[in-house]
Amino acid sequence: MTTKKSFAVFDSDSHVVEPREVWEKYLEPEYRTLGKFALWREEGEYSSYLKVNGKMFRDTMNCNIPRHAIWKPGMTWDQVGDLDPNRRHAANEGAANPQARLRDMDAMGVDQTFLYPTWFAEGFHLIEDPDVAYALARAYNNWMADFCQAAPDRLFAAAMIPLQNLDYTAAELRRIAKIPCFRGAFIRPMFIEGHYFTHPYYDPLWAELETLGVTAAVHPTAGLWNPEWTSHGPFVEKIKNRLNQRTFVSDAGGGPAAGGGNGVGFSFFASPPLGHPAAPILAPWLDNHMFVASSLIGFTVMQRFPNMKVVVAHGKASWMEEVLEKMEASTRTVPLLNYYPVRTDVEEMWEEGHVMLGFDAEERLIQRLPHQFAEKIVWGSRYPHQDTTSAWDAIEALTQAHVDKPIIARMLGENAAAQFGVKLAQKVGV
Repeated sequence: MTTKKSFAVFDSDSHVVEPREVWEKYLEPEYRTLGKFALWREEGEYSSYLKVNGKMFRDTMNCNIPRHAIWKPGMTWDQVGDLDPNRRHAANEGAANPQARLRDMDAMGVDQTFLYPTWFAEGFHLIEDPDVAYALARAYNNWMADFCQAAPDRLFAAAMIPLQNLDYTAAELRRIAKIPCFRGAFIRPMFIEGHYFTHPYYDPLWAELETLGVTAAVHPTAGLWNPEWTSHGPFVEKIKNRLNQRTFVSDAGGGPAAGGGNGVGFSFFASPPLGHPAAPILAPWLDNHMFVASSLIGFTVMQRFPNMKVVVAHGKASWMEEVLEKMEASTRTVPLLNYYPVRTDVEEMWEEGHVMLGFDAEERLIQRLPHQFAEKIVWGSRYPHQDTTSAWDAIEALTQAHVDKPIIARMLGENAAAQFGVKLAQKVGV
């Protein structure tokens, strides 16, 4: 595998894993008890759980393998899959320590990165108390600002914004817009308080993002610990569990086992259980698809706020061609009784809009049609999650697909730096 490059790489989708100090040091003292009630992640010796609004959601997977922070440079996916599930494995130190993070970035061939949350991504938008949500947002953002100070020219982040109260949202957006490391505001595509981003309630959010020049950093989360209906994750897992239920069948073949003679026998058998959760496979794609099709296009956010920048991460990018095709047909042939008039030239609007999609270098359609996607995608490693890939992996995959080097440089660095308003690194690691 190559470990040399002549261009800078900007990782547009990596994660931190929030340490206890967010609650115990950065959260204002008067909110610490309420903050741990509203949102808390417990990593115990024998069990782990996420707590949201006082309700505990235990891990459904083996807690010996922290899949949200298990990957380290040099590991392959097969090695992750072969880990001993009966032994406790430590999380990657780079998930919460900036110096360890920078060492891993060097090993991965990553020059700059954009940081998303993990447990705040999972539960923050579900917090019911707006005042506590606002306090937790400040705590997370202050911790993240200190984290990024370890390398201000390399580490950038999405800020948490308390959508539970749009006055608080605007205030926090205006505050973080003055802190150089924050180049985006985190938005999880999900139902919040029973309504989606297709609601006029969120129009002030889009207006603030556009005015302040803060990118809407949209990132789905599978939602395995969340109640239904938030995102697609809980629904997908429920369907998976139904696939494992016992099935009722009849056997008309006769004989003693079937009830004898010419009778009909009945029996039950259980479907073989799926050995892995299905939501991480399907939910990110479904959540991003819904957000783009319904909110950005269908609810006319793109056309009403044309200068707002958006990055839609962790859901692949190849599906966009299908969305544009279907939206184009729908807007022209189906009467749309919408809150705002919808443009019918959807594909043209998409090309004009400041929206980019996160992609994996393994996506075969992008390898085959690089010129079709080159200007609308940004690469992300997903570090330190179990399915992380390095910049070296991405460069090798695209090079073997005969993608031109200038296009690779655009996909892996230039697009993201421009979209987040960051000066691309001049010194590139080799």
